[in-house]
Amino acid sequence: MISHKSGKRKTFKAKPRKSKKLPLTIGLLTIVVVLIGAFYVFSMNNQPAGNKVLLQTSMGDITIQLRDDKPITTGNFKNLVQQGVYDGTIFHRVISDFMIQGGQNPDVTVATINDEIGNDNHNYRGTVAMAKTSQPNSATSQFFINVANNNEIVYQDGTKFDETYTVFGTVIAGMDVADEISNLPTESEKPVTDVTIIKAEIIS
Repeated sequence: MISHKSGKRKTFKAKPRKSKKLPLTIGLLTIVVVLIGAFYVFSMNNQPAGNKVLLQTSMGDITIQLRDDKPITTGNFKNLVQQGVYDGTIFHRVISDFMIQGGQNPDVTVATINDEIGNDNHNYRGTVAMAKTSQPNSATSQFFINVANNNEIVYQDGTKFDETYTVFGTVIAGMDVADEISNLPTESEKPVTDVTIIKAEIIS
């Protein structure tokens, strides 16, 4: 720029402009960090107490690891455990080399839940599945423990076992107890001597 008084050239340094984007970016990042932190804390506080269930039976303990990918079935089972629905019930249907079934409580009405079959639904030995009627989405509280590989069973009408019964857990301890129960003498598939689930509880 030229000065009119002296005719000498003067140089003026331009003042650096303050970026408006930087505070905005920092603000947005702060909000994102706060939201992530809040979500993490909320998620941790709402985690289930555990994803294993201990069945204390009159013949010994059975521990079941529940599946995370069957939220409806696992959630239903855990809710019933917490409500004490299984306490004092018996394994009312036992078939050697097939399965042992429990969870029948005539004093409690349980709403039906939707099936969660999926692609990874296999009734292998040691898995735990929901019992139901022949109708879809009819499971309530009754469950069974497979004491044999029942994944290849196909009924006369072509219905596959794995496409019918939702598998939601696996026995990780006490399979010997389940085997012993399955070999008890029965009358009309009911053990002659009752096998009672004394208490069912969620453990970590």
